[in-house]
Amino acid sequence: MESLGQIGHFGTGALGYLIPFLFVLTTVVFVHELGHFLVARWCGVRVKAFSIGFGPELFGFDDRHGTRWKLSAIPLGGYVRFFGDEDAASTPDRAALDALTEEERSTTFFGKSVWQRAAIVAAGPIANFILAIAIFAAIFTLYGREVTTARVDQVVAGSVAEKAGFRPGDLIRTIDGSRIETFNDLQRIVSTSADRPLTIVVERDGAPVTLEATPERREVTDRFGNIHRIGQLGLSRDTSGGNVTVERYSLPEAVVMGAEETWMVVDRTFAYIGGLFAGRESTDELGGPIRVAQVSGQVATLGFVALVNLAAILSVSIGLLNLFPVPMLDGGHLLFYLIEAIRGRPLSPRVQDVGFRIGLAAIIMLMLFTTFNDIWRLI
Repeated sequence: MESLGQIGHFGTGALGYLIPFLFVLTTVVFVHELGHFLVARWCGVRVKAFSIGFGPELFGFDDRHGTRWKLSAIPLGGYVRFFGDEDAASTPDRAALDALTEEERSTTFFGKSVWQRAAIVAAGPIANFILAIAIFAAIFTLYGREVTTARVDQVVAGSVAEKAGFRPGDLIRTIDGSRIETFNDLQRIVSTSADRPLTIVVERDGAPVTLEATPERREVTDRFGNIHRIGQLGLSRDTSGGNVTVERYSLPEAVVMGAEETWMVVDRTFAYIGGLFAGRESTDELGGPIRVAQVSGQVATLGFVALVNLAAILSVSIGLLNLFPVPMLDGGHLLFYLIEAIRGRPLSPRVQDVGFRIGLAAIIMLMLFTTFNDIWRLI
């Protein structure tokens, strides 16, 4: 199955991208695989190897339980290999399993109950979500967040907002039923809702007013020169003077907010996927390892807090991606175990092998497509 203070500027060369990229990806992958590892150990499964990266081993060591902890040459993922596995994808070595004694088989992953196997598989993505919540909570507690009330200071003439009936002084309360507390909350929802009608409740002169508006898709360029196609309404907020405050939160409050922030990433991801199927979003926005490396290097110039915030977002994305019901991914394994629990027996080896091959082909095609997008974007 498939880690203080200010870092500052990493430079603009290759190392300026590589070091932040390895920091972010290694952190997320390590926590993901650690989730699998800890629950497997708890269930009594022997773990043969814990690897960060694929391919040839660069260095490693054996712990007292016989697990080989290693760093491998290709830093694009990782794996935990259990006793009885044929490969890093946790494909069963059926010949070896058949030759084991009953006692030996009980220490293999495939010798455990379907519920234990499901728990081991699910532990990886769950660990990613926990990591994200912990990072967000730490940021909210130690550094706080900038807060600007969701009050409209200006409505751009001729904009979607003006046509929808927004006025200066309106206080945004909810969007599609979701509570809006800051102007940043408004921006995040609107930017990812291009061409999708929104129901927005504002407070005007002490009374609620319901407005309908569809954010207009526009191209904007960020500080690093990257072009993004996002939704805009045409509302602005004055961020000068005392309009922006920094609020810090107690640990319990921060944990709740961290969970909300994590859910926001999940919700926006599903909104984007839904937009792809509806034809509202473009596949040009999909990125692979090259894109992650580029963004990591750019974000690192903003400091350590920004970089670990990116790690939290990436952790949610990897956890969510692994839950998709695609064979080879954790979600595909969970789908097989659900079918096994319902049928009372596992799918035949042939059906599982075909499923894994289809899943592998799908993953390879996705990687090739996102890498092509990355290269095209750079060109």
